[in-house]
Amino acid sequence: MKALILNSGIGKRMGDITKNRPKCMTQIGTGFTIISWQLDVLKKAGVEQVVITTGPFAKALEEYVLSLDTGMDFEFVANPEYDSTNYIYSIYCAKDILEDDIILLHGDLVFETAVARDIVGSKESCVVVDSTLPLPEKDFKARLKGSRVLEVSTKIFGEDCAACQPFYNIRKEDMLMWLDEITLFCKSGRRGVYAEEALNGITDRLELCAAEQAGRLCSEIDNEDDLKVISSRFMKMVESERI
Repeated sequence: MKALILNSGIGKRMGDITKNRPKCMTQIGTGFTIISWQLDVLKKAGVEQVVITTGPFAKALEEYVLSLDTGMDFEFVANPEYDSTNYIYSIYCAKDILEDDIILLHGDLVFETAVARDIVGSKESCVVVDSTLPLPEKDFKARLKGSRVLEVSTKIFGEDCAACQPFYNIRKEDMLMWLDEITLFCKSGRRGVYAEEALNGITDRLELCAAEQAGRLCSEIDNEDDLKVISSRFMKMVESERI
């Protein structure tokens, strides 16, 4: 099993915070950045190998991650076209080292320890959903049939949809199918779309299940307002976990 953390984005909606560093190095609480928390929790959940895609400030990110002394094994994969492609191309750049069970997540995702344990410990391919939340206007939703995920997109709405976060456990055979589809997209010039567009073309061939989180913290930090809200919730969560 490997974790794939996507960190090739520019993070332009974060203002000056990402002027000189990648978004994942943003502090979210005393002693924690987004990525230091992700790695700490993934390690506790049993993940030992991590692939990190990089974009701007790649050297700073690599040096920072290695300085954390997590005891994990890291591979860094640069997306040389980070400013003109989406993360579908970052995954394509890393495809040759992803032939395994993959825990895939975005580099700006903040989540509870229990969420990570659920995802890493799943015996089937799954993705985080939370049916207790209102459907977001611009973010990911999952179209469901029972516990099965039929589609993941920012554009879908309906009573059969639930809020969804880009935190996946993809079993090896399913990952290989997704990588094949991603390769077709990228070779045909479709490098500016979400990787989920490639995933949606194969959901009839794999069993992708909804990992319901029911209100537990699992959210992306897209902008400075998100940072304030999620950091506050994160610190309350950390304090409660220490008690």
